[in-house]
Amino acid sequence: MSSKQGETRTRILEATVRMLEAHGGRGVRMSDIARESGISRQAVYLHFTSRTDLLVAATRYLDERLDVDSRLAPSRAATSGTERLSLYIECWGNYIPEIYGVGKALLLARDSDEAAAAAWDDRMAAMRDGCRAAIDALHADGNLAPEWNRQKATDALWTMLLVPNWEALTIDCGWSTEQYVRWMKKLAERTFCVTSVAGME
Repeated sequence: MSSKQGETRTRILEATVRMLEAHGGRGVRMSDIARESGISRQAVYLHFTSRTDLLVAATRYLDERLDVDSRLAPSRAATSGTERLSLYIECWGNYIPEIYGVGKALLLARDSDEAAAAAWDDRMAAMRDGCRAAIDALHADGNLAPEWNRQKATDALWTMLLVPNWEALTIDCGWSTEQYVRWMKKLAERTFCVTSVAGME
């Protein structure tokens, strides 16, 4: 891809992220994105074959822009399952506020918009992979509580960390990000670990 093509693609992705946040995920058409990007609708289709392709790419672009891989590096380098679980929750809990605008837009639109649903499901599948890695690390240490198998534990951890649950705790209940991270770490450790490093405060 040429430098100019790369710049155009980035401009389209930036415009898509802005429009998702501004319009709550609804009515963001390829023609609207083209207008916001300052290019033709046909030019948008040269880079993205469908609206689904574009929205998925936009959410992945946001992860790249926010350097999610660097944020996940400490949990991936953890030397125990308990540490990996704790660091993963810390990363995710601090990351949600930064992606919430786009995430909320996709959540609002997903029931009636297949492209929005595909983009959201793609990112939640990535988050689920992180949950699975943390649970697998606990299992490898022999520290996964015996009432859980890896699949069920992954399912439960993923559900605990879903954005609507974060929204309920931080927006509806008024928890700070720091409180959310601290208590979700404690809850997860008490739920999934044979031995927990976190004492309740």
